[in-house]
Amino acid sequence: MTMEIKELQQRVDEWIRTYGVCYFGELTNMAILTEEVGELARIVARRYGEQSFKAGEKDDPADEMADVMWVLVCLANQMGVDLEKALERNFEKKTSRDKDRHRLNPKLQAKDDN
Repeated sequence: MTMEIKELQQRVDEWIRTYGVCYFGELTNMAILTEEVGELARIVARRYGEQSFKAGEKDDPADEMADVMWVLVCLANQMGVDLEKALERNFEKKTSRDKDRHRLNPKLQAKDDN
């Protein structure tokens, strides 16, 4: 299933109003977002770092990424942010600022040779 970002924002809003009663406050959602990013970081650290998973520990990065997106969309909805427009502006900013920066970075060129 393909979903546009605008549709994602609408669907999250509908779900919150139907099943979640109302949005948590922005500060609560910010804390939840931080928690979800931490859960994703734990999986990445165990999968790609030196630590191993504990018995019964969650190991699905896709689920944690979806949790991060969910809470981020909640915050965007609460703060009146159109994520599609924000991402378009962000692409423009990164392109104008970084169009040559990474290509000319010798550290990345050395990495690309490996």
